[in-house]
Amino acid sequence: MCGITGWVDFQRDLRNCTTLLEKMNETLEARGPDAEGKWVEDHVALGHRRLIVIDPEGGTQPMEKKLADRTYVITYNGELYNMDELRLKLQSLGHRLRTRSDTELILTAYIQWGMECPRHLNGIFAFAIWDEAEQRLFAARDRIGVKPFFYSQVGGSFLFASEVKALLAHPDIEPVIGEEGLAEILVMGPARTPGVGVFRDIKELRPGHMLSFDRDGLRIHPYWELVSDHHTDDLETTAAKVRELFEDAVKRQLVSDVPIGTMLSGGLDSSAISACAAKTFSEEGRGQLSTFSVDYADNDKHFHVNEFQPNSDAPWVQLMADAIKSDHHVVMLDNEELIANLIQAMIARDFPGMADIDASLYLFSREIKKKMTVVLSGECADEVFGGYPWFHREEMINADTFPWSRLVDKRIPFISPEIVQRIQPLSYVESRYQEALAEVPRLSEESATEARMREMFYLNLTRWMPTLLDRKDRMSMAFGLEVRVPFCDHHLVEYVWNIPWSMKSLGNREKGLLRYALKGLLPPEIIERKKSPYPKTHHPVYLRTMQQRVLQLTEDAQEPMFQLLDRQAVRQFAEQDLNRTHLPWFGQLMNVPALLAYWLQLNEWLKRYRVKVDI
Repeated sequence: MCGITGWVDFQRDLRNCTTLLEKMNETLEARGPDAEGKWVEDHVALGHRRLIVIDPEGGTQPMEKKLADRTYVITYNGELYNMDELRLKLQSLGHRLRTRSDTELILTAYIQWGMECPRHLNGIFAFAIWDEAEQRLFAARDRIGVKPFFYSQVGGSFLFASEVKALLAHPDIEPVIGEEGLAEILVMGPARTPGVGVFRDIKELRPGHMLSFDRDGLRIHPYWELVSDHHTDDLETTAAKVRELFEDAVKRQLVSDVPIGTMLSGGLDSSAISACAAKTFSEEGRGQLSTFSVDYADNDKHFHVNEFQPNSDAPWVQLMADAIKSDHHVVMLDNEELIANLIQAMIARDFPGMADIDASLYLFSREIKKKMTVVLSGECADEVFGGYPWFHREEMINADTFPWSRLVDKRIPFISPEIVQRIQPLSYVESRYQEALAEVPRLSEESATEARMREMFYLNLTRWMPTLLDRKDRMSMAFGLEVRVPFCDHHLVEYVWNIPWSMKSLGNREKGLLRYALKGLLPPEIIERKKSPYPKTHHPVYLRTMQQRVLQLTEDAQEPMFQLLDRQAVRQFAEQDLNRTHLPWFGQLMNVPALLAYWLQLNEWLKRYRVKVDI
């Protein structure tokens, strides 16, 4: 994994702008701590920060390749999982490859297939290629959106980067937010509508899309979309196919020239990946697999069972570590350190985010990086197979809004009346929800129940999952840790997409089909364990600290968040006894303490990013 940035301007000689390119590139140093590079010609400047995972000597970037009298240059962030097949295919077509790197494979794939090249790639990626002869920049992002790509078109310039902070380092891009950006931060957040960059001049290339920029302007097209079709396999065939696709994805993603391990929570998803990885390590003579789990000091004293967190992870983690004989490492987080890193997590994400959930992953990644450069994670199995409560509870299924934001109306009283009038929060959410539903690839002759569940899966895959992938990428890459996500393998996603809900929910269980498919790989106790999400702190000091800090902010009407929030409403809320309030205001885990923390992040974001509100 790496950080990429670049700039194309047909009216300027960018050879005089290398200092500015270096400044943009410098903001991405954490993503690529091992090396930096730049490539500059008349109207194009490409930057790269490298995290070395494959081919230390041959993968230097930006990478230039010449063929006859044509020059091609790539800056790339990601990993390919079909390197062997792609290499053989390209060599059979007459191409000579001088490195073992996937960077050269993608560049050569573009030389061979042009803008059709992303269809030939299996992996997680965001890349940009300068085609000198065509005077064209071509860019693409992986199908699921694991790797980020933001861009801006200001004046005659087209700029892109892995993270928003790199674009904001350019003087032509100001940190201005209008009505759309405010609605995203105050109502949709910490989710974000695909394609929206919050800041007025910044956009996001959506997953499965490609773009080209030349003298005729900017063009964006999808190269991959979910296709609905009738599923004809019976249960046994389906389960066998799911198992085959899953194990293939894990094995492909274990390729690395640097130390690699897994995150292990003791849940179904991470346990399955860890078990498959341990088996592969054993078969290939790679020694003992390293696994990592996270917990919080004193959580054993303060954990309380609720509908979203039925049990704690620790006993299950130990069960799995013993079962697969892994070299297991428990990362124990201190609540004071968690609180101290709320703002660092926000900076890593460039926006107010999932508060302590982000900060804990940020610290977890820091500790893993001390031993590993790459880990595999169980992210996204819940979206693909139907693991969340909102797939199984009628009031959530029929909520007719984003199920993770059903309580959006509870947030409105805290927003300044003037802002409410301008952004129309409920109308904004409704329009975004209907926009998402309009995209769903429908299937004829499908029952009303199956049709609604198809909608639910589409919402989760395209609107909820990006929130978690953003979090995973930014928190891990803040320390140059590469996290791979086998459940995002597009072959697996495509196959499971068309499996009917009646089969996915086998036994009326969350991820029932996946549980059935994994029998024999995992201990029965893990197969039957009720879903429990990413662990969070339950220590009362966290809530008390958040209350105190928010109350301190309310003492000063000049704090920037009170441009947007009603200071009196915020104060009255923070003064209450909030210990008994557990209803999540976002997702499964973000309850009252996280709302307070989100406000703290919002205030600091407005300050540190010098955000200008223009409505």
